[in-house]
Amino acid sequence: MSKLFPRIGRRRALQSAAVGVVALGLLLWWLLPLEEEPPRGTITLSTGTRAGVYYEYGERLRKELAEDMPELKVELLTSAGSQENVARVATGRADFTIAAADAVETYKLDGVGADRLRGVARLYDDYVQLVVPPDSDIRSVRDLRGKRVAIGLPDSGVRLIASRVLKAAGIDPEKDITAYSDGIDTGPKELGKRLDAFFWSGGLPTDGLRKLTEAKSEAQPFRFVPIDVDLVAKLHKERAATRYYRATNMPESAYPAIQQGEAVPTIAVSNLLITRKDMDPRLTEWLTRTVIKSRDRIGAHVHSAQLVDLRTAIYTDPLTLHEGARRYYRSVKP
Repeated sequence: MSKLFPRIGRRRALQSAAVGVVALGLLLWWLLPLEEEPPRGTITLSTGTRAGVYYEYGERLRKELAEDMPELKVELLTSAGSQENVARVATGRADFTIAAADAVETYKLDGVGADRLRGVARLYDDYVQLVVPPDSDIRSVRDLRGKRVAIGLPDSGVRLIASRVLKAAGIDPEKDITAYSDGIDTGPKELGKRLDAFFWSGGLPTDGLRKLTEAKSEAQPFRFVPIDVDLVAKLHKERAATRYYRATNMPESAYPAIQQGEAVPTIAVSNLLITRKDMDPRLTEWLTRTVIKSRDRIGAHVHSAQLVDLRTAIYTDPLTLHEGARRYYRSVKP
């Protein structure tokens, strides 16, 4: 009997090793596409202004893609925002981009090449942030009448949603305010000087605002104006694109030094990573995988990216999924 135990021990060791190899194989299968050779070439990713979340996310994603696909060159383009981004991808001036769902739906109405657009992943939500000086008499959107208000760059998602919010409040952006085209790169600097208020729509927190809260000053640099739920109800009655707006609260953790434990009623809209129908499916599959598995690493620097989730990424309405993205989601379906 004593001679049998070593054999049993060796057998169990071999079985354990085999189980380990299988487990490792399954893990590698999840992490990597079935093809061994990573895609190569050059793609263009349209982002946003340098002070916004789109650009920061794009920078971080480029680094992650370089790890997974060393021979793939990713060129980043700055942009005014969602509206310009969608047009660039639809017309072939960019290969991938991030854009808010309302801007995508708006472009689909009559934009050139709209039928070529495809979804890759739902990423995170943008929150509308209406910012005023701390001592301002502006307490609601309706109080903006007669004021100097930045409504975002032309062709930006901010311009699109700010104009709709103003109209829902009974304010004509062309007649009832003095409108400026400042974005998050210049709006904060002009607040209380040339501007009485500015709109921003972006992930939380946005660096262009967060950095203001870190300035060494005892004075509060700004405050937020709530956007009430009744305005969202009015927006939903207007057209198809506004159905992507939802009433929500900007959590108190977004800008704690400003909000002082108070949530702010506002509007949110989802952001989508999009491409074109003719984009290589294998490349798109690899890119989709990188977006999902790099969530925590990107999220350590871009807080809103922590909300990227495999369970919701597949919902890219109003766009159908690109074939390459669909392949990835099917491969990891439980």
